[in-house]
Parts: sequence; structure tokens; C-alpha cells
Amino acid sequence: MHLKFPHKSGPPSPADLEHLKGLRAVASLEFIKGVLSLAGIFGLFSIMHRDPWDVADDLLEFLHINPDRHFAQMFLDFADRITEKNLWTAALLLSAYCTLRFVEAYGLWRARAWAEWFALISGAAYIPFEVTEMIRRPTPIHAIILIVNIVIVAYMAYLRMEARVRRQREAHNRSQAYQPGD
Repeated sequence: MHLKFPHKSGPPSPADLEHLKGLRAVASLEFIKGVLSLAGIFGLFSIMHRDPWDVADDLLEFLHINPDRHFAQMFLDFADRITEKNLWTAALLLSAYCTLRFVEAYGLWRARAWAEWFALISGAAYIPFEVTEMIRRPTPIHAIILIVNIVIVAYMAYLRMEARVRRQREAHNRSQAYQPGD
């Protein structure tokens, strides 16, 4: 199989193959986010014509959580305020998020520059919220999510800076190769 990179002609270098592995790892993560959000959409549709309080109560029972506990009561109160319009709105927003994750995964898998930019910008947008959450409630899960996101954003920034340097170098080489009056 001959891989083709949009910014180069000819076979990929070992460095390109390493970058492709990194991009595909991030693409796989984005694909998993898309699949999970798709499962969330199906979950919302599965409770669409049911009483949200009953669904919440069944969930607490399934998880063996005492409904008299404070968290459980908050959860049941929240479920009691959910309307069908709220479910449709959530499904619509989750559908948009799901579509973005799948599009980003496709672009990263195919080593597209636009997808690298998208991953960089969207990942950076989450960092302030993740830092705030780490400060409010530091947990290992919050720490892992924050670290993974920072690594992804840094990697995408590195790839975009490297591409810029490569374009500048190629432009310089082209201008040196063509000297009028030779």
C-alpha cells in the first residue's frame, strides 16, 4: 500500500509514518468519542416516550444505589424536570457533536491539515474547562482527561508548526533554484 500525504509527493519518510501513527491514534480516540455519543443518542431515543423519573429510578435500582441518598434524590429531581423537548434538544446537540467527532476522526486518519487544525482548536477550547474541573474536584479521571488533551493539543501544534517550517523551506529552495538571468 502506498500512502500519499497531501503535502508531499513520493513515498512517505519514516518521520511521516511516525506522524501517521500518532494521527491515527488521535483519530481512533475521536472515533471512540463519536461511537459513545452515538450510543448516547440511541439512549436518549430509547427513553423518548417513557417517564424520565421512572427511567432514573430504574437506573438507580440497577446500579444498587439507595434512592434516599442525596445524590440519588438530586438525580431523581433532575429527571422529574426533563421534558420531551429537552430530550430532542439533547439528541440534536449530541448528533452535532457525534458528527464532528466522526469528521475529525476521518480527517486525522487521512492526515489532513484541516483536521489537525480542528483537533488543535477544539482540544484547546476544552482545556480551561478541564483545568477548572481539576481545581474544583481533583480526581484521577479528571487528571487523565486533562493530560491526554494537553498532549493531543501539543502534538497537533507541533505538527502544524513543522508543516509551516517545511513549507517555508520548500519555498526558499524553489526561490533559490530559480535565479533569473542565469
